Amino acid sequence: MRPESLGVIGLGALGGSIAWRAAQAGVPRIIGYSPVPAEAVAALKAGAITEIADRPDRAVGPADLVVLAAPPGATLNLLRDLRGQLQARPVLCTDVTSVKRPIMDLAEHLALTERFAGSHPLAGTHESGFDAARPSRLDGALVYVTPLPNGERAAREIADFWAGVCGASPVLCNAAEHDRVVAWTSHLPQAVASALAGALRRAGPKGVTYGPGARDTTRLAASNPALWHDVLLLNREALLEGLDAMEGELGRLRRALNTGNGDELLAWLEAARIWRRQVDS
Repeated sequence: MRPESLGVIGLGALGGSIAWRAAQAGVPRIIGYSPVPAEAVAALKAGAITEIADRPDRAVGPADLVVLAAPPGATLNLLRDLRGQLQARPVLCTDVTSVKRPIMDLAEHLALTERFAGSHPLAGTHESGFDAARPSRLDGALVYVTPLPNGERAAREIADFWAGVCGASPVLCNAAEHDRVVAWTSHLPQAVASALAGALRRAGPKGVTYGPGARDTTRLAASNPALWHDVLLLNREALLEGLDAMEGELGRLRRALNTGNGDELLAWLEAARIWRRQVDS
């Protein structure tokens, strides 16, 4: 779908990018709301939106499509608060959170089957705020779209928005399957980066200059804590599987070092090297 009027609730790095790309694609009316007023003003000045809403519901009223670009906890609250408006007229709605099952369960409970499909654009960044928004951020990005039961029409329309307006590549998938995949490919790396940053902060040498290894590996730890608080808690069952596997790998390393087993250590490092090269091939 190509909406005549788009409502974007949340104008940070991702929401601002979506609004900005839609503006460049010729969507004539884009109503933006941000809980940080300065972000909305910046988006208006940049031409990413055509008008500012002072409340979330005022971004919904005139819209053909509403994008909830907020952390998962806030998105759940927005769905509850906006349910009446979403049901009152033919408006479609999606979100952009990286955990889908809790969002989809609530949308189904609220009887939004004909109105809602979940989305997860793989276009995030550890930076936050409208300053990190880019109209090109969605170019070619994979976007998972998760339908509700009997909600395939809404999912197709929303997938068409991602492809036709944002230049992304939408793929329909099941919410539970999505959450297990991203627990391993996104949420576990975030947890590991934050754990390493925590270890360096608590026990690392003081006053040192960190090289590219530490900087690259902890880059994700600079991400928005409020966002990741919601994501890690809401997807904790799938994430705990990954943490168990991670602890197993660290246990193998510890055993090799404790026993001075060079062969075991070399095999451990080689297996990781081979896997990483295969990722890039």
